[in-house]
This record gives sequence, structure tokens and C-alpha cells, in this order.
Amino acid sequence: MNPRRKKRLTIVSSIVAGVAIVAGLTLYALSQNIDLFFTPSEIVNGKEDTGMKPVVGQRIRVGGLVVAGTVERDSESLHVEFKLIDTGPMITVTYDGILPDLFREGQGIVAQGILTTPTTLQASEVLAKHDEEYMPKEIAEAVGKNHKKPTYNKN
Repeated sequence: MNPRRKKRLTIVSSIVAGVAIVAGLTLYALSQNIDLFFTPSEIVNGKEDTGMKPVVGQRIRVGGLVVAGTVERDSESLHVEFKLIDTGPMITVTYDGILPDLFREGQGIVAQGILTTPTTLQASEVLAKHDEEYMPKEIAEAVGKNHKKPTYNKN
């Protein structure tokens, strides 16, 4: 191999190695920001198809129904704690902030945050559904026929 080809090969292989390192670091950084969706049952029991359970400290999204009678508000701050359920076990969600206007007991919500214990989520964001008929596909499949619409007294 002549010196000129050897130099080109070295340059090309250096560029390929550099691009591979940059791509690897980028994928590693992005993996830290992926929000996986779980239902309360999947957090406790793991996903049905893979058995994957979220680990403490992982950033996730969880969707379910707010259990009636479990919403506890701190009178001196914006701290709220409530329980979520789909068809199985419940999990506790804690949130420091202003809840959406549509948030209420029996309502379907999606909370995004960090799992602090195996059954507690420290939410950074809470989203409520917009109308009585809409429910995210994953929640609708998990809740299935066990879901009953909440009845409200309209005074």
C-alpha cells in the first residue's frame, strides 16, 4: 500500500470513528429523556408482554383514573397527593403545582414525573382529559369494561 492511500485510509477511519462516537453520545443523552408510558398496574406488576417494570428514579408517564376520596391538598401550599388506578393496584401521585381545571375525582389523567418509590410518582406535570368521551388509547384498553363514568351533581 502506498503512503498516499495509507494516509487517506487513516483520515477516513478517523472520521468514521468520530461520527460513531458522536452518535453514541447523542443516543445516550437522548435515552435519559425518554418518557415511557405505564398504567398503575404495569408499574406494580410489569408490562404484560415484556414484564418490564420501571425502576425507582426513572422518568415515566402514568395514566389512570383518580380514585374518589383520595385527593389530599395541603392548605398552606400547592402540594397535592392522590391515588391513580386502572383495573388493578393503585399508585400514589404527589404534585407541587396548580392542577388543571378539569382535574377531579373519577377523572382520567396522565401524570409525568419521576418514580420515587415502587408505587409513588413525584409528578412534574399533570394533564386531564378534555371531555367525558375521550380517554387515551392505552388507558381505555387497560380500564376496559370496568370503567364507569362518574356522575356529577349539576346545581
